[in-house]
Amino acid sequence: MDVTPLVRAAGCALWRRAPSGGGIELALVHRPKWADWSLPKGKLKPDEEARDGAVREVLEETGMTCELGPELPAVHYTDARGRPKQVRYWAAEATGGTFAPNDEVSRLLWLPPEAATQRLTHERDRTLVSALLDALHQAGNGH
Repeated sequence: MDVTPLVRAAGCALWRRAPSGGGIELALVHRPKWADWSLPKGKLKPDEEARDGAVREVLEETGMTCELGPELPAVHYTDARGRPKQVRYWAAEATGGTFAPNDEVSRLLWLPPEAATQRLTHERDRTLVSALLDALHQAGNGH
């Protein structure tokens, strides 16, 4: 029986307090390969823990260090090669760093939640913005 293995990935809904002092902003990355706007994420290395992979991917794609908060709902879909994919996400506050364009990501945008929701290409990412806001509200970091 041919069973396609699950593609395991992890990422973050990366946020920071808005420089204007009111509310938060989310980091969106533009991936030229897919011509999309998404949340930072990527495939896990063999035997890599999802939490470690999420932090690594944020650093690789955005140049930002982060502190993981609560885990958000996992996303399941079929990838471009027809394989089942699971992406585990965490809320993560940016703690420092500087973005530089790289092979995977050409641009980084910091947007308020409503604008981020409108800019995200995939519906599955939009639902994570709501989950992030709920998690921050429950943790007392309300928007």
